[in-house]
Amino acid sequence: MSEASRHIAGEPPESVPFKTKFAFGLGATAEQVCLRSFGIFALIYYNQVLDMPGSLAGIALTLALLVDAVSDPLVGSFSDRFKSKKWGRRHPFLFLAPVPVAVSYYLIFNPPDLGPSGLFVWFLAFSVCLRTSMTLFFVPHLALGGELSKNYTERSKIMSYNNAFGYIGAAGVYWIAMSTFFASTPDVPNGMLNEQGYKYMGMMCSAFTLIVLYVCAWNTRDRIPLLSQPEESAPRFSFTEFVKDIKQAVTNRNYFFLLLGFFCLSVMLGAREGFDNYMSLFYWELKPEEMRFYVVGQVCAYLLGFTMTYRIHELIDKRATIVISAAGLAIFPAAPFVFRILGLFPENGEEGLLFWIVVFKFLGSASGAVLNISVMSALADIADENELKFGDRQEGILYSARTFFAKADQALGLFIAGVVIDIIQFPIDAKPGEVTDSTLHSLGFVDGPYMVIPGLIAACFYAGYRINRRRHREIAFALAEKRAPG
Repeated sequence: MSEASRHIAGEPPESVPFKTKFAFGLGATAEQVCLRSFGIFALIYYNQVLDMPGSLAGIALTLALLVDAVSDPLVGSFSDRFKSKKWGRRHPFLFLAPVPVAVSYYLIFNPPDLGPSGLFVWFLAFSVCLRTSMTLFFVPHLALGGELSKNYTERSKIMSYNNAFGYIGAAGVYWIAMSTFFASTPDVPNGMLNEQGYKYMGMMCSAFTLIVLYVCAWNTRDRIPLLSQPEESAPRFSFTEFVKDIKQAVTNRNYFFLLLGFFCLSVMLGAREGFDNYMSLFYWELKPEEMRFYVVGQVCAYLLGFTMTYRIHELIDKRATIVISAAGLAIFPAAPFVFRILGLFPENGEEGLLFWIVVFKFLGSASGAVLNISVMSALADIADENELKFGDRQEGILYSARTFFAKADQALGLFIAGVVIDIIQFPIDAKPGEVTDSTLHSLGFVDGPYMVIPGLIAACFYAGYRINRRRHREIAFALAEKRAPG
């Protein structure tokens, strides 16, 4: 029996070809190359190279993230209900998105000479275009991954390709950018202040993203006949019903506390992302070719979190794991500045400075990896609890609402970062070694001790999560009785 016949008969495909899984994973690589480099480099480019005030750059990034946060669930719902027998529900979006993604990315890093107001409008407009057009690809792409196989194990393998390729894209673009586009030259000792480097990055990454997104879409199109289609009688998207589902999810006490924790955590992470390049370049006085070694610590942390989290869950409950790892994510990245203030950290230029910064980034990233995996697992437990309470599985709503809050809250963090840059009067066109000590200490205190506060508040909210191992057994037993015939 062919795969198409097996699908018509109601039987899922036995497996997904390696070619399809590989092509599907490439989509995540392009997404991370595009959005990761945008998130890391756009703020410092517009502030330090193009002389835009940090608060204005922060506002542009914030508004773009807010639009993106709203568009995610809307695009997901629209693609769920899209009807096309030839192209399916997902592939029309996969083929539509790459051109606006690539064009928006290129124009962000190659703006014309427009003056301060015009530059702000340009940055805002194309940041919104980039994130919205990437949503058109990213959300249907993830949905496609869930549909490629009905088999539980095979679906996990498919998503592992997505995660692995995405991380390769994120780490790879950072390493390459620091090694090539922003490498130090005799004319520009600090390559991250080299305007031409950003232009070259815009050209190369936009071309890479365009090609790879189309490779992903084209090489997964043969699976369209095997994918599910909406029923002819299926209702169209109703915003009213969508809001009802959201309200039902947030009435779950455990989910509500996870959202509160993630709100505080996202503020911290968004602000730290905005501060990171400033701290590395001006406080620690590292060069881009040194900063690229951050990736080494992050890769090791990811592998540790991936291999150790389930073992940790065997020893202690998810609640304790989430609380401890959230605290670690708050504290470890702030430790180098605190130790420097106490006189316990290497001075700039001394041997061992980069090593210890990478060590603490590793500890923070490992905490973040364990936290992310634990929260994703906890959301599945909450789905069980909601099924017992309401009779419906709500994985889609639970995960999409979390994504919404993550992006909206991170927008607030980036806005805070941009405003702080202006409040502390961080100079435009700054050069490492020439920024005043008082300005650098103000930056370090905000990025270090002050940003620990929302992280620790997040850990306190996470402590409100109450589904432990015993409670989950009770839920599972009650669900089994409820599902039993008769």
